[in-house]
Amino acid sequence: MNTRAIFFIGKPGCGKGTQAKLLSEKTGWPIFASGKLFRQIAQEDSPVGRKVRAENDAGELQPHWFAMYLYLQSLFSVPDNTSVIFDGFNRKVLEANLVIDSMKWLGRSFTVLEIKVSDEEVRRRLDLRRETEGRVDDSAVDERLKEYKEYTEPAIELFRTAGALIEINGEQVPEAIAADIRVALDLR
Repeated sequence: MNTRAIFFIGKPGCGKGTQAKLLSEKTGWPIFASGKLFRQIAQEDSPVGRKVRAENDAGELQPHWFAMYLYLQSLFSVPDNTSVIFDGFNRKVLEANLVIDSMKWLGRSFTVLEIKVSDEEVRRRLDLRRETEGRVDDSAVDERLKEYKEYTEPAIELFRTAGALIEINGEQVPEAIAADIRVALDLR
């Protein structure tokens, strides 16, 4: 099997992190998640940490250049004979263009998996996650959905045009979503 890069994209709370984890457990591929990296930075008592924390708490996406810095740093650390999973580095048009360009430049095949869920399902899941995990950014649901529509939907269209997008029904139990992903990626 050729090495590849898998990118997850979708609305907040659609299950990107869960599906990235399940795929990693099945394949052994490492995961690089922008949200996790930004949450780690937000814990720092520094000007950057405080800024990241304030934007996370408000439900805002971090600047594209910062996300891309973390993405490139992660990508360049992966040996060329290793497949990899990226979660959340492709949420804006500039980020999507950089993903496409960097994959092409490195000669890596890549697939973008869009986990599709309704706004109502997002609200239900984020309410539940806020109660169970206490994630502050989950209280800014309307802002996060607005950011998704404004920034992420156009990025998804770029991936669709590039022929790299696969849509996955995200309104199933996690195991069924994971099975659909494995079928879509031809991982049986």
